[in-house]
Amino acid sequence: MKFISVRDFRTSSAKIWKVLPEEQEMVITNNGKPIALLTPLSDKTLENTLSAIRQAKAINAVKLIQQESLKKGLGKTTMKEIDEEIKRIRKQSKQ
Repeated sequence: MKFISVRDFRTSSAKIWKVLPEEQEMVITNNGKPIALLTPLSDKTLENTLSAIRQAKAINAVKLIQQESLKKGLGKTTMKEIDEEIKRIRKQSKQ
C-alpha cells in the first residue's frame, strides 16, 4: 500500500490518479498520520465498495466498544442488568 502526503496529493494529483488503478489503495497522510484512503471505483463497483467500507467501519466500531467495555470492567454485566438499564433509559426518554 502506498502512502502519499497531502502536499504530494495536491501537487501530483494527475500522477496519483494514473497509478491508483494499479495500486488499488493509497493512504493520504498529513504530518505522517493517515487521514484518508483512496481506492479506485467505477459505476459498477460503487455501491458494493461503499457497502463493504461501511460494514467494516461498523464492525470496527463494535470491536472498539467491546474493548472499552472490557477495560471498564463491564464485561461481566448480566442480561438482567442490561434489561434494567434499557428500561431505565426508555423511561427517561419518555419524560
